[in-house]
Amino acid sequence: MERRAEGFKEQGNAFYSKKDYSEAFNYYTKAIDASPKNASYYGNRAATLMMLCRFREALEDSQQAVRLDDCFMKGHLREGKCHLSLGNAMAASRCFQKVLELEPSNSEAQHEVRANLKLDVFAVMQVVYCMDRALVLASACHRFKILKAECLALLGRYPEAQSVASDILRMDATNADALYVRGLCLYYEDCIDKAVQFFVQALRMAPDHEKARLAARNAKALKAKKDEGNHAFKNNNYEAAYHLYTEALAIDPNNIKTNAKLYCNRATAGTKLRKLNQAIEDCSSAIKLDDSYIKAYLRRAQCYMDTEQYEEAVRDYEKVYQTEKTTDHKHLLKKAQMELKKSKRKDYYKVLGVGKNATEDEIKKAYRKRALMHHPDRHSAATPEVQKEEEKKFKEVGEAFTILSDPKKKVRYDNGHDLEDDGCFDGGGKMCSIL
Repeated sequence: MERRAEGFKEQGNAFYSKKDYSEAFNYYTKAIDASPKNASYYGNRAATLMMLCRFREALEDSQQAVRLDDCFMKGHLREGKCHLSLGNAMAASRCFQKVLELEPSNSEAQHEVRANLKLDVFAVMQVVYCMDRALVLASACHRFKILKAECLALLGRYPEAQSVASDILRMDATNADALYVRGLCLYYEDCIDKAVQFFVQALRMAPDHEKARLAARNAKALKAKKDEGNHAFKNNNYEAAYHLYTEALAIDPNNIKTNAKLYCNRATAGTKLRKLNQAIEDCSSAIKLDDSYIKAYLRRAQCYMDTEQYEEAVRDYEKVYQTEKTTDHKHLLKKAQMELKKSKRKDYYKVLGVGKNATEDEIKKAYRKRALMHHPDRHSAATPEVQKEEEKKFKEVGEAFTILSDPKKKVRYDNGHDLEDDGCFDGGGKMCSIL
């Protein structure tokens, strides 16, 4: 089937190069039918649909391509161009930014993307300006107001867009475009249930409203997948939850607030699966989308603590405490600062090769083992450099046992006190006699 699919793709490419886009479309469709999990086939068909000016269908194919392969640069580029052609500046910008991240060394792609980025944002801002000027002369024109409101929503200026749409709906409750804009703002502000209600209402007023249809479909799919992930997590099925959140993230990369929460949710599932580095990356992605997302900072800080990256943990907890000065956040910050201070001293647990919850017997057993391993007599035939290094390690083993075998000293050490300044052991690493 894969060989057949490749054959159909090659035939599609041949027709595409001859500018016979209808035939190219047919062969790319055959390739997809034979191998429906290949991102490049959807990407090729999207390019063909764009040449046929069927941008909504091309958008769907581009989105399917990047769902199958998030690193498919041409898929993101084509999705951005489709959004731009359909007047969705914010969505286009997200796609173009992804291209910049994927191929920073591809100068041709960089120039094309940067030109489009400037074009779409500038164009939308121009529309807002023009509608403002037009409304001075035609203050009661709903069409001008709707166009302005939609552009404001695309620029992320949701309160302004909602205000304009609400004013129209007070005068005309059946205005499908105003209902759509109202829903769009709610959707991008993570009020998905309410957004769907407005999209459905818009479709009742205008059944052929394509923007409302596409938005309703994305919103319902996103909500359903997120709820599935939450349900799996509550049932302690963390692996399933992790994959469901991943699938949800592929539905609409342009929904910033919802995706920030999905990244944070996936990070939480990742910590349960001990995927701590991936969890840190997910929290960072959430923060990149929403730099005021306190929960993501807290989750990342805890992951940093668990991986002993204390400087990074302190930085995140400081950010949290500056934003929300609660007793709990102050306690977390102090704990991270203490762990950072402790990490800069000798780690006596590591010297003995035991965990921080080791029992007294485990500490004694580890001490005997390490002391014998580094005892000078054992290395009498070694080079002077090796002898010096082993002697140093032998003294460190003695220091570690002196502290960790004494309950009072151990408590002070665990609490971060500087024991050398307190004179708690002989600086020469005096050994104990339990060998």
